[in-house]
Amino acid sequence: MREEKLALELFDLKGRQALVTGSSQGIGFALARGLADAGAEVVLNGRDETKLAEAAGRIPGAKKLAFDATDHEAARSAVDGFEADVGPIDILVNNAGMQHRSPLEEFPADAFEKLLRTNISTVFNVGQAVARHMIKRGAGKIINIASVQTALARPSIAPYTATKGAVGNLTKGMATDWAKYGLQCNAIAPGYFDTPLNAALVADPDFSAWLERRTPAGRWGKVEELVGACVFLASDASSFVNGHVLYVDGGITASL
Repeated sequence: MREEKLALELFDLKGRQALVTGSSQGIGFALARGLADAGAEVVLNGRDETKLAEAAGRIPGAKKLAFDATDHEAARSAVDGFEADVGPIDILVNNAGMQHRSPLEEFPADAFEKLLRTNISTVFNVGQAVARHMIKRGAGKIINIASVQTALARPSIAPYTATKGAVGNLTKGMATDWAKYGLQCNAIAPGYFDTPLNAALVADPDFSAWLERRTPAGRWGKVEELVGACVFLASDASSFVNGHVLYVDGGITASL
């Protein structure tokens, strides 16, 4: 009798619970909905409870877990409480993030610190809190949302670039420390996607024209095009993939 899973069964997420941070809108919401479509029970996270409730209402069966991911103790308390009261978090998508644009020589120090807390500390805070439970179970999937700026830089976003470079290396560190416990820790690095975070760029015809020329695919990405990568990294199909940064960018990092 054949014991290994059939190819399509490897991507089935039924019976697994997935926490997605920063999932009230944009990429986080799209990934949460995609994981739900693949069979997972999704848990949405954000700080704005009204926006969180609206988002949860658009995904059948979605749960809500409101906490500030930049607060280490709040993240740990929320995760520990959820694990005790509801059940295990089998999949974590660290998606919370922000952007701030300014020439580096004029970049406000407080904005720099906020970027560090939002884009890096959240990955550490929630990743550590969830991993402690995954390690006890000997299994778990952690997916960090990096960026095309993990590998490339553009004018006016140097601190953002630094934070996303750190996300890529923290992902490798997670894999190095936690693979031996049965965890797979990887990252998705989106290129330029039409999201609220990029609204100013999408509205700029000159930037959009530049992007279309610069990207081999010749267009902005659609958030739904990130779902396949997320389901892959969340599923048994990626059981021997660890510490990898998967670029979903229309080829922009492949060409000059």
